[in-house]
Amino acid sequence: MTVRSIPFARSALVAALGLLAGCTMIPEYHRPTPPVSAAWPSGAGRQGEVAAAMLADWKSFYRDPLMQDLIGRALENNRDLRIARQQMLAASAQFDIENAALFPTLDGTAGANVQKVNSRVYSLAQRDGAFYTRQYAVGFGVSAYEVDLWGRIRSASRASFDRYLASALSQESMRLSVVSSVATAMLNWVANNQAVLVTQNVMENRHRAYALVKQTADVGTGTQLDVAEAEAALHDAETNLQIYTRQRAQALDELTLLVGEPIAVPTMQALERKTSLADVAGFPAVPEGLPSDMIARRPDILSSEDVLRAANDDIGAARAEFFPKIQITAANGTASNNITRLFQSGMGAWNVAPQITLPLFDAGRLTAQLKQAHARKREEVARYEQTVQRAFREVADALAGRETYLNQLTAQNALVSASDRQYKLALARYQGGYDPYLETLVAQRTLYSAQLGAITTQLQAMSNCITLYKALGGGWGEKPPTRSSPLAEHIL
Repeated sequence: MTVRSIPFARSALVAALGLLAGCTMIPEYHRPTPPVSAAWPSGAGRQGEVAAAMLADWKSFYRDPLMQDLIGRALENNRDLRIARQQMLAASAQFDIENAALFPTLDGTAGANVQKVNSRVYSLAQRDGAFYTRQYAVGFGVSAYEVDLWGRIRSASRASFDRYLASALSQESMRLSVVSSVATAMLNWVANNQAVLVTQNVMENRHRAYALVKQTADVGTGTQLDVAEAEAALHDAETNLQIYTRQRAQALDELTLLVGEPIAVPTMQALERKTSLADVAGFPAVPEGLPSDMIARRPDILSSEDVLRAANDDIGAARAEFFPKIQITAANGTASNNITRLFQSGMGAWNVAPQITLPLFDAGRLTAQLKQAHARKREEVARYEQTVQRAFREVADALAGRETYLNQLTAQNALVSASDRQYKLALARYQGGYDPYLETLVAQRTLYSAQLGAITTQLQAMSNCITLYKALGGGWGEKPPTRSSPLAEHIL
């Protein structure tokens, strides 16, 4: 065989083996019916409008420039994302390993064998002493290539590809989680910063009130009870200030961890300028009447389904183990007992060593492997259904909070306005000598509590928007690999 004919022979061999390996024993895959309602509790509606909103990039939803900057830095530096990327690359490499077994491995070889033989061993030898035998060979060959007649290797390759897709989708799910977590952490910092500023203002008022009440008690127009109540109110505000200061610092620590690097000074200055949640750009409204099949595009659901597909592929590999295995070892080249004549005409040598192995008795090992594969598929079916149910609940909870949080915030703001009027009237009556200081103190506490409640409610309302966006699958930046990838054309 000449050197020029080698590529042609190899191509013919691969094509022939590809025809032999065209079948698999993978069961036909059927996506489990989602065990959830066909519509959300709020009803069904405008699917096209929703799809357009959800398929947008995350920047279309998180419109605040500072929030966009923090999210962008997190997508570059977050360590959880880096771990997920490496896991995806490892899954891709595992697929390459499994897929390589579909093709024969062609190795070039060169060797020499020199052997000393005692002449007395051979009866034909007529002289005493020893002589040497030499053998030199150069060639190429295929070693123990398995002809995948029953699709065992192909099934394993498909399973590896499905697990690779699952890993890629898990990375996308982690990406979506990091984006939402950064936005939530920033909102937490702003809310606690707003609470600190409100508490500082309350402390200043209570300092002045305490000094005024103490002064009136010293001149005999007030009581020590008023002084004690004013002092207790002041210490209560001081305690709250430490609580919100600590929570603000912890929110910054969480934000720094998510971003993956220290917050730059300009970024920190921009963050400190946000003294209220109202300073954060609002989120676009998600259309009403969401169809329940929107959650089918969530990366965690798609990842769970790919794991289920891989478990289905494993059944095909387990079935194929019951059938004979055909392995081929072949070599072609030149051989001679004289190295100077190794490449001369007539020195060609070849060998072919096919081998077939049929399982006869294995004490039930192959049957147990098949049962195990079926059990793992049933496990993944249940896990997929559980993932869908969890996603359905997350979206339903967020939809339930969408209107109620807005109504609650409206009522809370009205409470702040009413409490402010009550406090001003109570303070005026105290200063006019009509009521004891206790009335003023009660009104001030009511106003302070209403202000903190408004901050909490607004934070919950904005966090609920983030939760709904995430629960619906969010906007995908870099689209993950799909089953239509060219990588899978020769195995799917």
